Amino acid sequence: MNEPTADEPAAHEPAAGEPAAGEPAAGGGGAEAVGRRRPVGRRLIRYGFLAVALGFGVYAVAAQWDAVVAGFAKLSWQALAGSLAAVVAALLGAMLTWRTLLADLGSPLRPRPAAKVFFVGQLGKYIPGAVWPVLAQMELGRELGVPRPRSAAAFFLMMPIQIATGLLVTLVTLGWDRYGWLLLLIPLLLVLLEPKVINAVIGYALRRLKREPLERPLTRRGMLTALGWALAGWLAYGVHLYFVAPQGGLIFAIGAFALSWCLGIVTFVIPAGAGVRELAMVAVLAPQLDAGAAIAVALSSRIVIIVGDLVCAGLAGIAARRDSV
Repeated sequence: MNEPTADEPAAHEPAAGEPAAGEPAAGGGGAEAVGRRRPVGRRLIRYGFLAVALGFGVYAVAAQWDAVVAGFAKLSWQALAGSLAAVVAALLGAMLTWRTLLADLGSPLRPRPAAKVFFVGQLGKYIPGAVWPVLAQMELGRELGVPRPRSAAAFFLMMPIQIATGLLVTLVTLGWDRYGWLLLLIPLLLVLLEPKVINAVIGYALRRLKREPLERPLTRRGMLTALGWALAGWLAYGVHLYFVAPQGGLIFAIGAFALSWCLGIVTFVIPAGAGVRELAMVAVLAPQLDAGAAIAVALSSRIVIIVGDLVCAGLAGIAARRDSV
């Protein structure tokens, strides 16, 4: 996969009907006036999106504040710092998974712009409904010359990749005796992750939506690279959980988080799987921790991940802003 280096400009392809990056829109002075209004409107939409997303993130903390305080009181600052660092590494793995898919589909982005699009867009998962992250990434990506269908394809490909690798990690780390039934899902997941199948599904969806087909199909090399980054992300998430719940060991922590995340991701309407992931994590941790300690760990994990999302979005926005100055 040929991606630009950090010192090279990324090659972007404009969507059908849109001017190429750096070209003025047709229409003379009237178009110039419209061009001045559009950035203002986009900024308002973006800031409104961020305000709503941050509001839901704050609400997620405040709604269970007493339990959160009790859980954090049992943890050292060193453990929380290590857990947060591991979460940032895991989120970076997710971003690189998405960036690999986007590049393979024909829109390579440099690391800093890619981080801004991904991490800022991901804040939308805290808003009820499944559409906000993809809408945000489509809008942010369009400003960098990424066609909307391509952004949407990369976003939705993330889910089967993360679920497939998460279930594989669960099977390997938590034991065949308890989770051997996951083997029944492996053939289906392998079919769903075959690039020929994925390209056919994307093509069908675009035809139904009366959109232009993707210019470049997904390749097997791109898919394997994305799977590798996703697996690296699960390892980092396991380290995150190990810092706040070391009782079962690192291998157990990796599998426990992967399984609880996979169960939480299927609840599209609930913001970021709120509640479902925690319930699943408490159940998975039951052999190692009593109920009270397991609840505290699950809530602590949730808060650290929220903070990690905010940290990544903030740092990515600052880095991208410096690049544009």
